[in-house]
Amino acid sequence: MKTGRRLLSLLLLLAVACLGGCGRRAAVDYGDPSNWAYYETEDDAKAADVFFVCPTVYLGGSDGHNMALTDQAAKADFLGATNMEKGIYDDACRFFAPYYRQAALDVYEMEPEARERYLALAFEDVKAAFETYYKDRNEGRPIILAGFSQGADLCIRLVKECFADPGRQDQLVACYAIGWRVTEEETAAYPQLKFAAGEADTGVVVAFNSEAEEVTDSLMIPAGTKTLAINPLNWRTDGTAADKSLNDGACFPDYDGVIQKEIPALTGAYIDDARGALKVTDVTAQEYPPGLDIFEEGVYHLYDYQFFYRDLEQNVQTRLAAYLADGRTAPEG
Repeated sequence: MKTGRRLLSLLLLLAVACLGGCGRRAAVDYGDPSNWAYYETEDDAKAADVFFVCPTVYLGGSDGHNMALTDQAAKADFLGATNMEKGIYDDACRFFAPYYRQAALDVYEMEPEARERYLALAFEDVKAAFETYYKDRNEGRPIILAGFSQGADLCIRLVKECFADPGRQDQLVACYAIGWRVTEEETAAYPQLKFAAGEADTGVVVAFNSEAEEVTDSLMIPAGTKTLAINPLNWRTDGTAADKSLNDGACFPDYDGVIQKEIPALTGAYIDDARGALKVTDVTAQEYPPGLDIFEEGVYHLYDYQFFYRDLEQNVQTRLAAYLADGRTAPEG
């Protein structure tokens, strides 16, 4: 009888352990600096903070459909991808970028409902990291949210969930959610999700998705969907075309963030009225292939930042200057 009770007790303990560990992985400790790709604690005199969310670099594997933070190879790619875009944002800003259990690339081959399970875990980490940064380091400073692709999606979710409070809204310089869609239905449902209307408005979301003129369907803008967009060459939200002469420079950085090639006036662009896509002119899909099997030819997703690097870099400064000119400044460091 005693043996049976011991066995039953052991089985109960294993069941409890499984419910605690197997059903839900432990939360990431963002008080630990090793869980951040960048956590800048110096340069308090800089005018604002950037909270950056890395794009998808994890391809998937035996560990499952979310990147393990013990995967050193994936973390190296994560840091490299962050470095490729960091230079756009960090001239006048402290830079914060958490490692997070991002959804793997193969998740995007799933139906949206199945995909959400893995994106929800990724967002759980990003939200926890943001709240840790906000509590421990922000001290009322202006905030720029920035991301690309999956990182852009998660930045949009941050605005929805973490910026409903008017005080936080007032701290938001802009959310650069490049490479993901924002619909009118979303902006109607979330008043804090205000889309940019021009070059210098603040507290707004800046987003676009680059593609060739013939593309009618993509992962970012499925056929039948219309997204909001702003043109990074003329900062208009209508279909007014911007000539390539307005492009201040396409830049192609490496994983250290060093620009290997810069091409002024590479491409023009206009917003397509039907899809809200940013239609890119003056280049071909053969010159700039999609790079990943989940994208069709002519989807320039991988080049969203690269094609418009200098224009985005300048716009960050323009919006930050407009924010500060409105009488709002960072507290004394």
